[in-house]
Amino acid sequence: MCCTYADGVAFPEDVLADEEEIVLHVRPHWKAVVLPVVVLLLALAGLIMGLVLLPSTDGGRIGLLLIVAIMLYYGGRYGLYPLLDWRCTEYVLTGERLLMQRGIVDRERRDLPLNRVNDHALTQSLLDRLLGSGTLTIDSIGDQRAVLAGVPAAQLVQNTLYELIELAPAPDEGEEETEAEPQRGSSSGRRSR
Repeated sequence: MCCTYADGVAFPEDVLADEEEIVLHVRPHWKAVVLPVVVLLLALAGLIMGLVLLPSTDGGRIGLLLIVAIMLYYGGRYGLYPLLDWRCTEYVLTGERLLMQRGIVDRERRDLPLNRVNDHALTQSLLDRLLGSGTLTIDSIGDQRAVLAGVPAAQLVQNTLYELIELAPAPDEGEEETEAEPQRGSSSGRRSR
């Protein structure tokens, strides 16, 4: 059941444990790059218009330098940076854990063991439903939460996550006993929510 959507992207093997295999490897949905590409195109159009329309006098050169500075700022900040951020964000699902990795210069990697997952929910807007993407929110023991925004093939990812959680080994027996001891005074041994 190996499937990947981030083809051509090598995930570092040193991050994986022995005998751990990648089941699913995705990056955020392509819809996240539409607006940055539009911004880059508009910045390029602004530069071309400045070159064509401004006169070649000293005032025109100063105006062109001002346009270049403004277009470089907006193109870089709202165009190039989000593209690079999208390119450097990865969600990897193995048989044992979920790894979330992002960062252009500084790398942030977060691991969430599957045997500690309590709940996972998929949220989709109308556009997400049309494109097959969604936001997957995963809650785990200890009030930890992982939010995977803009996941492509969101229902497949959620179903795969469910199957892997069912196959994941249970948390250590010692953890269950220490959690169960305070509940011994109750009649059923279970808490109601």
